[in-house]
Amino acid sequence: MTSSKSMAELAREYGLKAEEYGVIVQRLNREPNEVELGVFSVMWSEHCSYKSSRKHLAKFPTTGPRVICGPGENAGVVDIGDGQACIFKMESHNHPSYIEPYQGAATGVGGIMRDVFTMGARPIALLNALRFGDPSHPKTRRLVEGVVAGIGGYGNCVGVPTVGGETNFHRGYDGNILVNAMCVGLADADKIFYSAAPAAGLPVVYFGSKTGRDGIHGATMASAEFDEDSDEKRPTVQVGDPFAEKLLIEATLELMKTGAVAAIQDMGAAGLTSSSVEMAGKGSVGIELDLDMVPQREEGMTAYEMMLSESQERMLAILKPGRERDGHAIFEKWGLDAAVIGWTTDTGHIVLKHKGKTVCDIPLSPLSDDAPLYDRPWTEPVKHLRLDPGQIPAPVDWADAVLKILSCPDVASKRWLWEQYDRHVMADTLEDSATGADAGIVRVHGGRKALAVTSDCTPRYVLNDPYEGGKQAVAEAWRNLTAVGSLPIAVTDNLNFGNPERPEIMGQIVRAIDGMAEACRALDFPVVSGNVSLYNETNGAAIPPTPTVGAVGLLADYDDHMDFSNLRDGDVLVLIGENHGELGASLYLRELLGREDGAPPPVDLAIERRNGDFVRGLIGAKKISACHDLSDGGLAIAAAEMALASNIGVTLNASSGGHSHPYLFGEDQGRYLVATRKPAELLADAGAAHVHAMVVGEVGGEAFASKELFSIALPALRAAHEGWLPDYMSRKD
Repeated sequence: MTSSKSMAELAREYGLKAEEYGVIVQRLNREPNEVELGVFSVMWSEHCSYKSSRKHLAKFPTTGPRVICGPGENAGVVDIGDGQACIFKMESHNHPSYIEPYQGAATGVGGIMRDVFTMGARPIALLNALRFGDPSHPKTRRLVEGVVAGIGGYGNCVGVPTVGGETNFHRGYDGNILVNAMCVGLADADKIFYSAAPAAGLPVVYFGSKTGRDGIHGATMASAEFDEDSDEKRPTVQVGDPFAEKLLIEATLELMKTGAVAAIQDMGAAGLTSSSVEMAGKGSVGIELDLDMVPQREEGMTAYEMMLSESQERMLAILKPGRERDGHAIFEKWGLDAAVIGWTTDTGHIVLKHKGKTVCDIPLSPLSDDAPLYDRPWTEPVKHLRLDPGQIPAPVDWADAVLKILSCPDVASKRWLWEQYDRHVMADTLEDSATGADAGIVRVHGGRKALAVTSDCTPRYVLNDPYEGGKQAVAEAWRNLTAVGSLPIAVTDNLNFGNPERPEIMGQIVRAIDGMAEACRALDFPVVSGNVSLYNETNGAAIPPTPTVGAVGLLADYDDHMDFSNLRDGDVLVLIGENHGELGASLYLRELLGREDGAPPPVDLAIERRNGDFVRGLIGAKKISACHDLSDGGLAIAAAEMALASNIGVTLNASSGGHSHPYLFGEDQGRYLVATRKPAELLADAGAAHVHAMVVGEVGGEAFASKELFSIALPALRAAHEGWLPDYMSRKD
């Protein structure tokens, strides 16, 4: 820090607006010192305060019969029966992963796990949603390599399986990739731990790794745009140690079993500042810390550095009176640094002492009560017009069209990527990225239950119509959980957008949230946790709006789960849902015609629910043997993926009327492709349920074909699907 600068100048450097600094001076009735300014700057950052989005996030439904704890805590908590709870959340580590991909992605995994086990849950599954730039961009390959290595390097070492996610490529992410990490954990429903300090006079205990200078002002960096100097922000990227995280998990869960914990919080964004402020603020008490007692790994650290460091693998706990000795024994057993660094008080202030001096004394209420809340101006996004499928050219070579879409970066197999993740550690993974299922499935100990988990978003839909795209992100997550036989129960989200101070970007945020909220209400799919990541842009160019939806479903009996890898010779394929041939914003349009225009397929939530409930009933009644939801690439790509997963041929019927390319490649919503031995019975059931269903193909042979249009041998189909990513990553250019 440069003491010659005025506090107002420093405030601007720390990301505070002039009017925000004015509020601070008014509330304190004086200018803050440098430490106090640092505390305000991170707590009022976009990353910590949600100052641009809080007004609109209130639109989400957050309650329901299964919801134990909704947004506001470290993670969401839902009841899954038998005295058990599922705790889960998704968070971004976008900016750090672009600057330093390995550590950025690794610490994203570590941070999201801490959000889950700090509430008393043992992590059982990880997912990640990754968006990279154009494969031809000079940075993309290095970023893919580093991010994937970071996710695998951290998750594998900690011993938590990575069971799902998604990976997209688009030039819109060239200057700002997205790394969204999700963690799911299990806990006893009557042993959930919260962060609010319950009373004054209780010891505040720091435990975990020592504090260093890595990650200082990481929350502020995550609340700002990139520019040509973004690489210089490398020091604000945290450094992770997965082996320390494993020790921290075990020590934390053991400490909780002793009954000594009164409140607990991980040190994530804004580090010791956010954890201490949030614990005291939520409990309406004060807190006093002696920073000389903080375990430090570097010499000469200032109070400012200690409070704003985002060093990883650290926790802050408030213990019950006289229980310090219990904590010390556990921390010593697991080889963790630990110290009593302060006490809760009745002052309502955060007071920091360093080297015998008081370096910070500010009331806690302004940090939360006066945190900026903006109703930013926004403009209605320009909507693309619906394209007439009949006016879109058919392919010249049908087989080539199938192979191009199946091998394009968004659809091509990500085997190269997920083979670097340990997907079966803990021995409870039933379905994962490799097994041919629309969601990951993990068994729950203590019974027959299993959890299904997924993450979904189609950014090209959101870009062309944020409202419909927001609805579709939720609907696709609901559909993926349904397709494996689970009952969708709750949502976490990660809202990734550009600069909210630009009305056109704020319009994307508002309308996407409107669509998501409507879908969540219609599908009884409450939002219980989430994260907002804004300012994802470089030199004024924003990313495609990407409101990622993570979701959890429940299977009463894991033997009843479904995938799409069980096609058998003689099966009949039935399409559930109507086919209107929607090609706007489709992969057919982009990959074959080089166009990204057109309204995305509309989402009829009533039909979505009716079709999904019907399919879940078919699975429960064991009337189908395979099920796959239709998404990117439509019917043709879903059928090709089923053929490859089952290693058997599929022949699709020609279109029953009109043009064949909208029939094969249209991306209409609310649809499933199912396999049955009794198509007449299934069609009768569909008619009784007022669900549209039609026979579209049959299983058998050694080729993927559509009558009179194309026939592709399975080896050629597999080579196209699995060849792109390993070939891309092995290039030397």
